Amino acid sequence: MENTDILISGAGIAGPALAHWLRRHGLRPTVVERAPRPRPGGQAVDLRGAGRTVIERMGLMERARALCVEQRGIALVDRRGRHTARMPVELFEGEGIVSELEILRGDLAGLLQEATDGVEYRYDDTVTALAEDATGVTVHFENSPARRFHLVIGADGLRSAVRRLAFGPEQDHYRPLGGCHCWFTVHDPALARTLDGWFLMYNAPGGLVATARPGRLPGEVKASLGLRRAPLTVERSDATAQRRLLAERFAGAGWEVEHLLAGMARADDFAFGSFGQIHLERYSRGRVALLGDAGYSPSPLTGLGTSLALVGAYLLAGELAAAAGDFTTAFARYEELMRPYVTRAQELPPGGVRGYAPDSALMIRLRAASMRWMGRWPLRPILAAQFAKAGDITLPDYRS
Repeated sequence: MENTDILISGAGIAGPALAHWLRRHGLRPTVVERAPRPRPGGQAVDLRGAGRTVIERMGLMERARALCVEQRGIALVDRRGRHTARMPVELFEGEGIVSELEILRGDLAGLLQEATDGVEYRYDDTVTALAEDATGVTVHFENSPARRFHLVIGADGLRSAVRRLAFGPEQDHYRPLGGCHCWFTVHDPALARTLDGWFLMYNAPGGLVATARPGRLPGEVKASLGLRRAPLTVERSDATAQRRLLAERFAGAGWEVEHLLAGMARADDFAFGSFGQIHLERYSRGRVALLGDAGYSPSPLTGLGTSLALVGAYLLAGELAAAAGDFTTAFARYEELMRPYVTRAQELPPGGVRGYAPDSALMIRLRAASMRWMGRWPLRPILAAQFAKAGDITLPDYRS
């Protein structure tokens, strides 16, 4: 392999994880990221199953544990804030809806970037064109000169620019699930004390969902607002319209929603998205491969996006090393190992969006009743199988 330069588009979780493993295997990754700087904070993500194993093999578990957010579990609440159902974090051996290891997305991304010491990161830039030939790929960028790479890896999320350039329009691969949500940080010590360490979820008729969970810093609350029916008229880039829509839909909803709406109006980390998955016939085309949400987003409803990103990065880098740079063989093997894991991870939990955002007061009560039974037969084995998907893969050992 004469040219070991590999471009990774995306500096979230999948991109730095891949850069770490490529560098460890003696290859030369470069990471390009559209954002002007690393994104701190963010919502909590899970370290579970095979994703946890990857972090252990990276030698980062002790530091990851130090950054984890302490949470007692998830609890459903009614309009007055009373708990109607609980799932403690210990119920499924730390692998339930709230994992034993919950870490803010920005903290995990920062930890992974620290583990890529010496890797070149190019912020405030993005890929605009790819020209592949027999010996490599000429990559054109928005804000810097074109450059040659042996391979290009798209790890740039659900709206991947690399996927669009190499695989075609987004609508060919994006499968909407219905519904949308936003997430943001609220700095409110009184609200934080109300949580008492629990991830609280409130449902209101009309498919409204409001959640609040502890952050890592004192007085910090990580919040989200979700709608069962995604609006058709709000542009992705129009945050003002998105906030206005949510304020209108959630007005008078009850519980702590008014505090959350006030916090949303002031939040500097507001983000908005629809629930959807990416489905591709193949994860690679020529010298371009996709990783994480760019190639196989399972949607936040599954809770398995982080596991897929970490496992995919480990396998892709390991297979490139094992194939001594023969990317055709490596990409085929990556596909063979990842495809079954992705297929199972993309299976939605019972009810899908309907289970997440019940439409009526009756369905909200039934949902709470079902959660109270989750630790008992017959629901416990069904839920245990859902949570076990995170570890449903045998990871090769590439050290040799």
